[in-house]
Amino acid sequence: MNAIDATTVTGAAGEHLVMSRLSRGYIAALAPQGVPNFDIVVTSVEGTQLCAFQVKTRWAKGSDGGWHMRQKHENLQNPCIFYCFVDLGKDASVVPVVHVVPSQIVAEVIRSSHQTWLSNPGTRGQKRNDSSIRRLLPDYTRLMGPDTPYKAGWLDRYRENWDQIATITRPAPQVEEQL
Repeated sequence: MNAIDATTVTGAAGEHLVMSRLSRGYIAALAPQGVPNFDIVVTSVEGTQLCAFQVKTRWAKGSDGGWHMRQKHENLQNPCIFYCFVDLGKDASVVPVVHVVPSQIVAEVIRSSHQTWLSNPGTRGQKRNDSSIRRLLPDYTRLMGPDTPYKAGWLDRYRENWDQIATITRPAPQVEEQL
């Protein structure tokens, strides 16, 4: 399998995993291919409320344990959009983990960590060149220092935290009709 096929299959695996988790109380559907800001649309069973998810999936490879992001993710801040960061583990025997993070939090983390990265010199003391690539990491201590609010464990509160979408997808209050 070539790299493009592997990436496509990994992404699809993450989306279907998230769909299976959401099907335990919500109606979820994959968005059409090419929708720019989300992969999955979710509604309450009553169909009265709506939210969306962008899914980022990775295998436990590489040294930083993070997910690929883009510059556009710094500006995507909508209380109805969440990210699902899926960690498939090292192989198929591992139970995958999903971190459900509000888009406002992701935007702040991506923006502040990238600004810190740009302001620090490169390995040879050179000024860093900006690019559209970003990383969401489980620990920013190496980049941002020991006082960062995004040190090891900052994602723990979002691990399998599906309850936070209940306020977005709860049924609208019923209004009695006046006669």
